[in-house]
Amino acid sequence: MHSSPTFFERFIRAFGGLLVRLFYRVRVFDPETIPSEGFLLLPNHLTWVDALVLQLACPRPVRFVVFEPYYRHWLLHPVLSAVGCIPISPRHAKDAIQKAAEAIRRGEVVCIFPEGELSRTGILLRLKRGYELVAREAECPVVPVWMDQLWGSIFSYAGGRFFFKWPRRLPYPVTVAFGKAMSAREADIGRVREVFLELGERCFQERDYLKGHLGEACLRGLKKGQFRVAMVDGMDGGKISRGSLLAGALALSRIVARECPAYRVAVVIPPGRAGMLVNLAVVLAGKVPVNLNFTVGRAAVEAALRIAEIRYCITAHAFSKRLGDFPWPEACLFLEDLLPEIRRNAPWWRLAVGVVPAGWLARGIGLPRVADREEAVLLFTSGSSGEPKGVVLSHRNLLGNVSQFASMLNLGRKDTLLACLPFFHSFGCTVTLWYPLVEGVRAVTFPNALDIVQCAKLIQRHGITLLCSTPTFLRGYLRRVEPAQLKSLQLIVTGAERLPNELADAFQERFGKEVLQGYGLTETAPVVSVNLPEPDPAAGQEVSVQPSNRKGSVGKLAPGMAAQIRDPDTGAKLRLHDTGMLWLRGPNIFEGYLGEPARTAEVLQEGWFRTGDLARFDEDGFLFIEGRISRFSKIGGEMVPHESIEARLVEVLGLSQEDRCVAITGVPDSAKGEALVLLTTREIVQTDLREKLVAAGLPNLWIPRRIVRLDAIPILASGKLDLRGCREAALRAVADLAGEA
Repeated sequence: MHSSPTFFERFIRAFGGLLVRLFYRVRVFDPETIPSEGFLLLPNHLTWVDALVLQLACPRPVRFVVFEPYYRHWLLHPVLSAVGCIPISPRHAKDAIQKAAEAIRRGEVVCIFPEGELSRTGILLRLKRGYELVAREAECPVVPVWMDQLWGSIFSYAGGRFFFKWPRRLPYPVTVAFGKAMSAREADIGRVREVFLELGERCFQERDYLKGHLGEACLRGLKKGQFRVAMVDGMDGGKISRGSLLAGALALSRIVARECPAYRVAVVIPPGRAGMLVNLAVVLAGKVPVNLNFTVGRAAVEAALRIAEIRYCITAHAFSKRLGDFPWPEACLFLEDLLPEIRRNAPWWRLAVGVVPAGWLARGIGLPRVADREEAVLLFTSGSSGEPKGVVLSHRNLLGNVSQFASMLNLGRKDTLLACLPFFHSFGCTVTLWYPLVEGVRAVTFPNALDIVQCAKLIQRHGITLLCSTPTFLRGYLRRVEPAQLKSLQLIVTGAERLPNELADAFQERFGKEVLQGYGLTETAPVVSVNLPEPDPAAGQEVSVQPSNRKGSVGKLAPGMAAQIRDPDTGAKLRLHDTGMLWLRGPNIFEGYLGEPARTAEVLQEGWFRTGDLARFDEDGFLFIEGRISRFSKIGGEMVPHESIEARLVEVLGLSQEDRCVAITGVPDSAKGEALVLLTTREIVQTDLREKLVAAGLPNLWIPRRIVRLDAIPILASGKLDLRGCREAALRAVADLAGEA
């Protein structure tokens, strides 16, 4: 019995603490919340040394419940027995539960890892219910605790192996946060997962690099491996090294600093070598790049210029001539005119990049050490459901989201991504612009994601491994690309809109490639969650497969994100497993809408962001987006989901996934509030449609009242459905019918 620790136990704990201090620097938050009586401690599980770190952080001795084969191991048994560990196995689970409960009733701290195994993805796994039996048997408080930044250390499975890898830094920083004690009845798996996410978000926010400057992060990223290829121009095949790209951007940044005294600078250049260079230069000049959406109408661009108070713009003569009636700001810098000065000064900057430490270089060009929540990038929403809004993304937002995305994908030096998404779209801005600059992933740039044929040629020619796209763009690959052209792809990630299961299945059948769905919003910088490839169970040891993706879901939350499910009408908290409004908190949540405090207050409350999406989580932590509030119609008091109807239409009508040929929208209706309108590019007869949908089991409220034939479904340049355009088309058609009547 361990009412008081023995000398040997105290010695082992002290020795273990000494070893931990040699390799880790542990910061502890809220240890004062630990109860004075016995309680059950529930930590996340990332490494083989979690127990040592946790014991160092906890001010009271901890007894761990250990899987019996480890407890009986000849090398570990003397130590585990001496410190009072409790062995558990499926055959003797009841005995272990009783021993743990007795220890807690005696006033001891007992620890169970509720995931039951080490995470091999760095993301929280399914929580096993065994801890609930202990808590209820002992009728004790339950304290969740989160250990952060251990993923990536040599004792974690980062990189696909334990132990045999170089540590990223020594000593390794670790943050441990204790949650508030909850009752045994309250601590079900849904509530504990929610608290874990909140503790993880709090720890992530404490990471020091989040306070830095995006420009310095790019500078440090490009200085590493500065002779490796950073970018290949898909237009002419030209290559540029990381050091040369940085030198060119530094040379241009001095011109920007001199010629553009305003805080924000518009960038009107398609994605490519020039676009990447200009955006980096603007940030290195200490200014905010605003990539304007040159595909929208004049009125939308003028609104963006007015809201952002933009006076200066960087573009290119060759591109500006193609834009026609574009509302240019008062002063424009043209890249062609600046090239002589850039070429004259770039060699000197290249020398500086090679010999001057990154920190000195950053201070030398005037970048502050701390930027944190200051504005780094301004993006305008696409206006899919209303007028564009200026979304302020801070240095913290972008550094956080790049880190989150990088930790999930874990790409290496051999990987290459296709950077063809527009930089005025948040997916393209973060994932295909800042991510490769900061993390050292090679990019092949191309200015037009709609040119599917050329994109496929680039994938084949350069052995591209990562393709970030949208479902709308992927439909073009089904029709115009041969399977051999996509052979090198290892990851295909989609965002911006829901991925139909039929499209994913068709892509898998034609190309043998799994399409992985992610989720994000402009206001979340944008990545919130993403499905990942399933690990190969044949590789490595004989271990259980930890699911990394789930069909129909948008994956698991990125590290450092917390989530709540709330009632859409009252805002009351629901269980994570219920369907309701998704609220998010994390380092990537935007700072607000520029100049619109009222709109900001509608969606941001105490750091929580109201997404506008209806969602739920399953027990493994996979997020399912059930629909956007704006993509529902309230008919006769019932919420009718547009996307679900669209999916059934594709199914019952046998439509192809190669093109978007149907869209559902709602129009005002005096009798039931709203009426559904089907927009389609096909010839569909109302009576035939009704018969098929009724036979498929759809409720009457879900059957469109009107069918409108269009030449093309309204689509934004980002690939998303143009919700506003769809509604306007439906309203015009209804008005025309009323006029004829």
